[in-house]
Amino acid sequence: MVSLVLSSCSTKKDIIYFQNAKDFETIVDTDTFKAKLKVGDIVSIYVSTYDLDVTKPYNIIISNGTGGQLIDYLIDVDGNIDYPVLGKVKLVGLTVEEAKELFKKKFSEGQLLKDPVVIIRIQNFRVTVAGEVTSPGVYLVSGERVSILEALGMAGDLTIKGRRDNILVVRDFNGTKTYTRVDLTNKEVFNSPVYYLTQNDYVYVEPNNSSISNASGDSRIGTIISITSFILTTALIFVTRN
Repeated sequence: MVSLVLSSCSTKKDIIYFQNAKDFETIVDTDTFKAKLKVGDIVSIYVSTYDLDVTKPYNIIISNGTGGQLIDYLIDVDGNIDYPVLGKVKLVGLTVEEAKELFKKKFSEGQLLKDPVVIIRIQNFRVTVAGEVTSPGVYLVSGERVSILEALGMAGDLTIKGRRDNILVVRDFNGTKTYTRVDLTNKEVFNSPVYYLTQNDYVYVEPNNSSISNASGDSRIGTIISITSFILTTALIFVTRN
């Protein structure tokens, strides 16, 4: 029992984040990460100009019972959306800003709109956080990027049983999956290529040794109790008969 208790204890080194960060140390964020559009993304596109009447063909509204809602566009397996007047527009691999510039260029080249303002938003930006966190689940992101720390915060942070030095991020970009490990106990996490998550990333926090030890310890205790109960019962029967 003593060995089980000792094996289930977590040390301070196991649970403290950014352990090698020094007091008053300054880290300049030089990351210019911007989420890129993927196959399966759903985007909303709103176009505005001085004459709103000429933008009506591009801002299609559908009735939803409470008024109207701008239609969204799904990026198909070929990386395109089917957009009014322009037809097929390839968006896969572009950032939101690059997609805006592409639309402006197409409107200008076709002399369709003058000085248009294009607003594009990813409607299905979500990440999944699973494993040893307080509230595992799928979380919607309202902006265009979210850090792994923010995603873990949305999930209520790691439990005491979560391993902080080997968090797995699974990323899928148009059918190609990458697997990257992150160590939250090291300040180098800020330089990780997966520090900023992309839409539909999967974050998994594995259990630490204490959690595994507790599980196996509970199993061993149950076995010991069963064996002890069997021996005592057998002995009792033997004594009663004699």
